[in-house]
Amino acid sequence: MREPASGTTPAAPDDTALDAAMDRYAQGDDRAFGVVHAGLYERLRLFLLRLCRTPALAEDLLQDSFMRMHRARGSFAPGSRVVPWAYAIARNAHTDHARSAHARRVRPLDDGDDDTAARNEPAAGPDACAEEVQIAKQTARIVEDALARLPAAQREAFVLIRYEGMSVADAARILGVTENAVKLRAFHAYEALRAALGIEKDRPKR
Repeated sequence: MREPASGTTPAAPDDTALDAAMDRYAQGDDRAFGVVHAGLYERLRLFLLRLCRTPALAEDLLQDSFMRMHRARGSFAPGSRVVPWAYAIARNAHTDHARSAHARRVRPLDDGDDDTAARNEPAAGPDACAEEVQIAKQTARIVEDALARLPAAQREAFVLIRYEGMSVADAARILGVTENAVKLRAFHAYEALRAALGIEKDRPKR
């Protein structure tokens, strides 16, 4: 489901306004969909992109996620928080695609369309030299490649906490596991990224 085209893109609402809009949408107020869409579209798109690393597939999964939200809106409990609920739906859409025996094979992103790496690179200041910019790009690429090699469970936990800024409790709710499981998965992901970047653990002094 897409928001009707308009001359300008509305500003994304804060989470409180988003929760209120979802309450109205769940109760059958279709006019509230525009607020829900504006508040979730970019967040879910980047989340899915970080999971699948293919812009076209992320867009398809995003539209699937909004369709699932529409079908499931009647089950949204009044007063609940929509962000963890929506992320769980998007994550399930990605998982279902990955598990499908008939899922089409998608190529890895090349340097020309790696939106994920571009969004994860630190912004270059006006005084940044070309070498610093190149190092930042190489680092982002190493991180993205390392993330792609992680088991899906570890990658999901890392993305939710590191990139999406979720609390451990919200990540556990989205993934349907315990908070301890999320912490363990994120820990293993961090360790893999440290190894990929050649960062050694601090050794205790003798």
